[in-house]
Amino acid sequence: MRNVLITGAAARLGSAMAREMHRDHRIVIHYRSSGDAAKRLEQALNAIRPDSAAAVQSNLDTADDCTQLARRAEEVWGGIDVLVNNASAFHPTPVGSATEADWDQLVGSNLKAPFFLSQALAESLAHNGGCIVNMADIHAERPMPGHTIYSAAKAGLVMLTKSLALELAPGVRVNAIAPGAILWPQGGAGDEQNRAQILRRIPLGRTGCASDIASTLRFLACDAPYINGQVIAVDGGRNLTT
Repeated sequence: MRNVLITGAAARLGSAMAREMHRDHRIVIHYRSSGDAAKRLEQALNAIRPDSAAAVQSNLDTADDCTQLARRAEEVWGGIDVLVNNASAFHPTPVGSATEADWDQLVGSNLKAPFFLSQALAESLAHNGGCIVNMADIHAERPMPGHTIYSAAKAGLVMLTKSLALELAPGVRVNAIAPGAILWPQGGAGDEQNRAQILRRIPLGRTGCASDIASTLRFLACDAPYINGQVIAVDGGRNLTT
């Protein structure tokens, strides 16, 4: 049984991935401000199998935050074998109104924290041939209008995935998942007309499910020992359309 750290694991895709991996792994549930949800998930997983889940808080704002989270996660069961960099800030930053605070939050959560957390856990991950799975985005390849900083940060995460896959091999595999329309953003994705427009651009004609991402994580973490440095789009074919 291996130990998995999932950042931003208290809700939405993070929670789905935690529940999926918990079937045969121990889970460290990282959260920033969703303490109640994290504790509920921790209790639910431990009710299924005692001493199999632990919730740990960190803001992940600084390199020191990342190092401290890494050490605390390692201490729970003696090491981390799978790191899932899922925590992500997401909001629009139209050119002309974006601030330095927007830059720091979006680049910090989507690029800076994954790098420093990966660096802090590299030795532990290599100990038993572990892996890193980063949560990228199809908009790393096709920029989202009004989301320049977010798209740039995710593009950086894709290159980080490839660079770490090269640098940490052969001890650690590094891959990424690029979701398309899986869950509408909190607060919605605009009006119904906007949602319909998005769906028309997906060849499969529908959104995906959280389980689509969770099962892809399981594949990359458990069933793909010769896959390294790749980004798998889970988007119903959205990346094929203009």
